[in-house]
Amino acid sequence: MTQETPQRRPRRKQADRRAEMREQILDAAEDLFSKNGLHGVTLRDVADRIGTHTSLLHYYFADKRGLFEAVFARRVEVSVGQRMAALQRYEAEAGDRPTVEGALHAFLDTDLDLYIEGGTPWMNWGAFGARVSNTPEGAELMDIHFDQLVLKLLAILRRALPDLTEKDIFWGYHFVTGALLNTLGRSGRIDRLSGGVCRSDDFVDVKERMADFMAAGFHALSDKRRKA
Repeated sequence: MTQETPQRRPRRKQADRRAEMREQILDAAEDLFSKNGLHGVTLRDVADRIGTHTSLLHYYFADKRGLFEAVFARRVEVSVGQRMAALQRYEAEAGDRPTVEGALHAFLDTDLDLYIEGGTPWMNWGAFGARVSNTPEGAELMDIHFDQLVLKLLAILRRALPDLTEKDIFWGYHFVTGALLNTLGRSGRIDRLSGGVCRSDDFVDVKERMADFMAAGFHALSDKRRKA
């Protein structure tokens, strides 16, 4: 009886190993940046998290700023792309009669679904974005990646709320994005303040309420303008 020669496992391609290592670096950096921001994290912190040397990180990223921007960019195309597509679908469906509720549900719910369905990695990226959005380096990235999406939302809101001024529209958006970023930050304050009735990570609860709550604010301003 002849002995069968054991089959060798195919060796993984070097490109696959590099891609996997790059993802590990990004995952570790994403978590650390989400908790400590750009200036509270060093390349050594990231290297220690994955059990390697900083020289390996320099092979993939020129410096900490390059790593920071790569963490931001990795998921931003998905977030912006899905929300832009949702707004475009809503705009086509609504025709000449868009509503503020419809626009905000497309803009907010689509993004919240990413965190609900994406789990910890997306939650970390959301917290990362929330933390850096009010820093100079983060605001610069927001300008680059989010402006076209925001301008699409504002264009629909203008048609839905013709009584509002430009200032009203922009402040309204400011309040909307402030509430969204505060939610993504998951500071835990609402948990403590409510005695556990609300949880920072319960994005399903948030999705059920946020768009309609924000729409009511726009309508209140619109009513005020009409009465004036």
